[in-house]
Amino acid sequence: MAQPFVLPEFYVPYPARLNPHLDTARAHTKEWARRMGMLEGSGVWEEKDLDSHDYALLCAYTHPDCDAEALSLVTDWYVWVFFFDDHFLEVFKRTQDLAGGRAYLDRLPAFMPLDPDSGTPEPVHPVEAGLADLWARTVPAMSAGWRTRFAEATEHLLNESMWELANINEGRIANPLEYIEMRRKVGGAPWSAGLVEYAAGAELPEAVAGARPLRVLRDTFADAVHLRNDLFSYQREVEEEGENSNGVLVLETFLGCTTQEAAEAVNDLLTSRLQQFENTALTEVPALCLERGLSPAETAAVAAYAKGLQDWQSGGHEWHLRSSRYMNEGALSGGSGAAGIPGLPGLAGTSGPDGAPGSGGAPGGPFAGLPLGALGTSALDIRNLFGRPAAARLRTLTHLPHQPVGPSLLPDFDLPYPVSVSPHHRRALDASVAWAGRMGLLDDIWDEPMLRGFDFALCAAGLDPDATPEELELSSEWLTWGTYGDDYYPLVFGRPRDLAGARLRTERLKHCLPVADPEAARAGAVSPMERALADLWARTAGPMSERGRRALRSAVEKMLDSWLWELHNQAQHRVPDPVDYIEMRRSTFGSDLTMSLARLRHADALPAELLASGTLKALEDSAADYATMINDLFSYQKEIEVEGEVHNLVLVTQTFFGCDYPAAVSVVDDLMRGRLRQFEHLKRRELPSLAERFGLDERGRAALDAYVGELQDWLAGILNWHRGARRYRAEDVYAGAGTALWRGHRGPTGLGTAAARAPRLFAG
Repeated sequence: MAQPFVLPEFYVPYPARLNPHLDTARAHTKEWARRMGMLEGSGVWEEKDLDSHDYALLCAYTHPDCDAEALSLVTDWYVWVFFFDDHFLEVFKRTQDLAGGRAYLDRLPAFMPLDPDSGTPEPVHPVEAGLADLWARTVPAMSAGWRTRFAEATEHLLNESMWELANINEGRIANPLEYIEMRRKVGGAPWSAGLVEYAAGAELPEAVAGARPLRVLRDTFADAVHLRNDLFSYQREVEEEGENSNGVLVLETFLGCTTQEAAEAVNDLLTSRLQQFENTALTEVPALCLERGLSPAETAAVAAYAKGLQDWQSGGHEWHLRSSRYMNEGALSGGSGAAGIPGLPGLAGTSGPDGAPGSGGAPGGPFAGLPLGALGTSALDIRNLFGRPAAARLRTLTHLPHQPVGPSLLPDFDLPYPVSVSPHHRRALDASVAWAGRMGLLDDIWDEPMLRGFDFALCAAGLDPDATPEELELSSEWLTWGTYGDDYYPLVFGRPRDLAGARLRTERLKHCLPVADPEAARAGAVSPMERALADLWARTAGPMSERGRRALRSAVEKMLDSWLWELHNQAQHRVPDPVDYIEMRRSTFGSDLTMSLARLRHADALPAELLASGTLKALEDSAADYATMINDLFSYQKEIEVEGEVHNLVLVTQTFFGCDYPAAVSVVDDLMRGRLRQFEHLKRRELPSLAERFGLDERGRAALDAYVGELQDWLAGILNWHRGARRYRAEDVYAGAGTALWRGHRGPTGLGTAAARAPRLFAG
C-alpha cells in the first residue's frame, strides 16, 4: 500500500544510543509475554507479532543507560501497554462495545494497590495478569509519591480509551486543543515519564514533582512523543483501523488542507514542543532547583530525569524508523537525527567520546552543559541548526514590537447564549471604584476615570446576573484586583527584568491567603496589592469551609504563578509555544479563580470526584479557551501595537504558521468555534453519562445543570463586557501613558527592545 504522505524532516538534534543489554531484554520479555498469556491463544498476538514490533529495541533505545534487570522490567511494561492497546481495539473498539469497555477498565486499578501488601483480585485475562505482575515487581523500589503519580498516569491511559471509543462510535474528530490534552492521557507518555524515573534512578523529589517546570517537561515530552507517533502511525490507524484519534487527521480536518500539509503542520508542532522542552530545561528547571533549596543529589536526580526524557525522544524516533508496526518506508535511507551525516562521522553515532554509552557529561554541575552536555547524548546533529526548525525558533525570538496594526479585527462571534446583566451594576461600579481608592490601587498606574471606563462591574454583572448586591460588589473587586496585578507586574517587574523582585512580591501575596484564619491576612499586608488581596481574602474565604478556602487559595496562586511565567517570556522577548500559551492563558486570564467561586456554590450537591472529573475539566477548559480568545482578539491592537506584548494568541498563531494578521484571526476564530462545539458536545452527550455514572439524584442533576448555565452566563458576560468596556477601542488603547509610575520605568533595553516604550495597561 502506498504511503499517504512523505514523512517530513524531523527535529532530532541528539542521536540515539543503544543499551548494550538489548538481547537480554528480548529473550526475557518474550518468555514473560508467553507466561502472561499474550501470545499464542490470546487472539491478539502471535510470537511473530512480538518479534516484528521489537519493543525491546524501543526500550533499549529509549533507556540507553540502565542495567539489564531494569531494561527487562521496563520492556515488560511496554509489551503490556501495547498489548492492552491492541486487546482493547480487538475486543471493544472494533465491536464498539461501550458498556463492556467500561467494565473492563473499571477492574484494572485494583491491580495497582498503593499498599503492595493489600493484594489484588484474581486475573481473568492477560492484561490483568500482566499489570499485577509488573506492579508487584516495580513498586518496592519507588516511593509512595511515585506510586500515586504512576498509578494515576496508568489509570488515565486506560480510562481515556473510552474517549477514543466514544469518538469512533460518533464518527467525531476532536479539535486540536481537545486532541492534545486527551492524547496525553490515552497516549501514555506521562506514564512513560514515570518509567524514566525508575529506569534512570532519578525519582523526582516530592517538593518539585508537581511544579510547573517539571510539569512542562513531562507535557512537552508527552506531546512530542504522541505527535511523532501520529506521523508514523497514520496509515495503520486511520486507513487500516478506522481510528480518528490521530493528530494528522485532526489538523487535516481543522485546517481543511491536504494530508501532506497536515503532516508538515504536525511536524512543526512537534518541533515547537521539543524546543519548549529545551527552553524549560535550560531556563526554568535550574532556577526551580535553586528556589526550592534542593540538595546536590536531588538536583542531580532532576537533571538525570530531564536527560532521560530527551534520551526517550531520540530513541523513540529511532525505533519508529525500524519497527514493522509503523509507516517508515525509505525513512532510514533518508537519514534521521541518529543516522549520522555523510562526511561528518564525528557528529553522530551510538556512543560517547570514549566508546561507552552515555559517557558524555556536563562539567561544572548537572545543568552546566545543557542541552549539549547533561541533556545531550553524544553529539549535536548540525542539520537541526538550519532549515525549518531553526527558522521556527528564530521567529519566536525576533518579533518586532510596536508594529502598527490598526484597530483589532473581530470575527462574527457565534456565541448562542443570551446575555443578562444584573440590575445592581451601577451600585457595584461605584462601590468597587471607591474600594480601589481606599486600597491605594488608584495611586500609580490607574486613576478613577480610567477604572470607571474599564467597568469591571459590568463584567461581573454579566458573569453572575443573579448575584446579590453584596456578591456583585465582591466579584467586581476581585476582577479589579486581578487586573491591577496583571497590569502592575509587567510594568514594574517586566520592563527592568526584575524576576527576583517579582518572585518576592508573589511570595508576599501568597502569605495574604491563610487558610486557618482568613482575617489574619490583614495584619501583614503593606502594599496596595497586599492590602487589597488581604481584604478580599478575609471577606470571601471567611464564610467558607476549609475545603473551599484551599480550592480558592489554589486558584489565586495559579494566577500569581502565571504572571511570573509571563515575565519569564518577557525577559527573553520570546513568543510562546502555542500549546504552552493556551494552557497558561487560562491562568493569566483568571479563569480558574472565577470558575472556582461558581464550583464552590455546588460543592454540597455534587460529589468532589465529579467536580474533579476529566469531563467537567474539559467543559471548563473549552469555555475558558473561548473566553481567552475573545480577549486576545479584542486586545490585539492594544497589546501588539501599543504595549509591545508577546502574549496574544493571534500573535502566537502568526509566529507559528508564519502567516499574516487576517489569516491568524481566521485560525483563531476557527479554533474558538471548535471549542464552542466541544462545550456543546460535552454538555449534551457526556454530562448526562457523567451524572448517571455518579448516580446523581434530582438535586444533584439540578446543581449540575445550574453550573453549566453559569458557565454559559460566564461566556456571554465576558463577550458583552469586551464590547462595552473603554479598553479596546482604537481611541482608548493609548490612554494612560502619562501616569507617574509609567514615567518612572524606562523599560527594557537591548537588542529588539529599543521601541518598547509604551505603557502596558491591561493584558486580560
